[in-house]
Amino acid sequence: MAFLDNSGDIILDAVLTDTGRMRLAKGDGSFKITKFALGDDEIDYSLYHNSNHSSGASHASGSAYYDLNILTTPILEAFTNNTSSMKSKLISISRTNLLYLPVLRINANQPSSKKHPTLGAHIIAVDVDSEKVFGKDSDNIARDGVLFGENHSNDTSGAGAVNMIVVDQGLDTEDIPATRVIDNDLRETQYIIEMDNRFGSLIDPVSNSAVAVSYIDDDDVASYYVSSGTNANVSDIPLPDPTNTMDGQVIKGPRGTRLKIKVSSSLELNSSTTLFTKLGSEATTTDFYDSSTTEAWEYYYIDTNIRITGATTGYSIDIPVRYVKVK
Repeated sequence: MAFLDNSGDIILDAVLTDTGRMRLAKGDGSFKITKFALGDDEIDYSLYHNSNHSSGASHASGSAYYDLNILTTPILEAFTNNTSSMKSKLISISRTNLLYLPVLRINANQPSSKKHPTLGAHIIAVDVDSEKVFGKDSDNIARDGVLFGENHSNDTSGAGAVNMIVVDQGLDTEDIPATRVIDNDLRETQYIIEMDNRFGSLIDPVSNSAVAVSYIDDDDVASYYVSSGTNANVSDIPLPDPTNTMDGQVIKGPRGTRLKIKVSSSLELNSSTTLFTKLGSEATTTDFYDSSTTEAWEYYYIDTNIRITGATTGYSIDIPVRYVKVK
């Protein structure tokens, strides 16, 4: 990884992804670039200094130089690994009356989507023994933030809701009332979920059934495409409840759709410690659902991310998860 110095002439640094090189290597003449994406991950737009800048520090040479700080900012060299770049994709919107664009937010206000109280992430217990330690399988109760990777239908939290990961989409601003309906061209109806296929697979929390994988790339990253009307785990977010000031929401303005997902642990994590010893680490905990338990448990863990991207706007969010396996 390195930065490119673009303080002088404009530099075009283009590379093929791993998948692109694989297809080019076939040598059968079928390789053809039909689509491409642009991103602005490195750009800090607060560096645009015009006459309305908060500090009043507009460039002394005039408007032609307002964006000079942005244009001379070093940028990252092109990556061949598609999982390490293009988190913020550029989009084209024809109308010019938009002041806000929709975002994705983890909704930890929902009883079913709370994070683990001490680890601050969602925990995936990969087998029955791990479910019993980090939750209470015998009582059909799971601690907040703990998803059962083997017994998907048993991870019901103390609040009576099935544990899952909930992501909300909409305009996160108080300048537009939440009672307004979000415009159709800003409403996500399809999501792309990317996760490491070695560790787990996607589960529909409504039916507790496996979601069909759409594509697995050369880095063993699985992509799932889910859409409103086809998958039950994509639904509209309810309009505000006037009797509830909190309303359990994280989107302040007009709301779009809600995505709900669960994760099933892979066979490798469920039945073996190989990936844990190669890619993870070990820890000891006495922090369980059952507070009367004082015995310390040693466990393996792997920290990773699940990336969720809106197919309409290209906005993405990385959700930290930890796979755990007791010794």
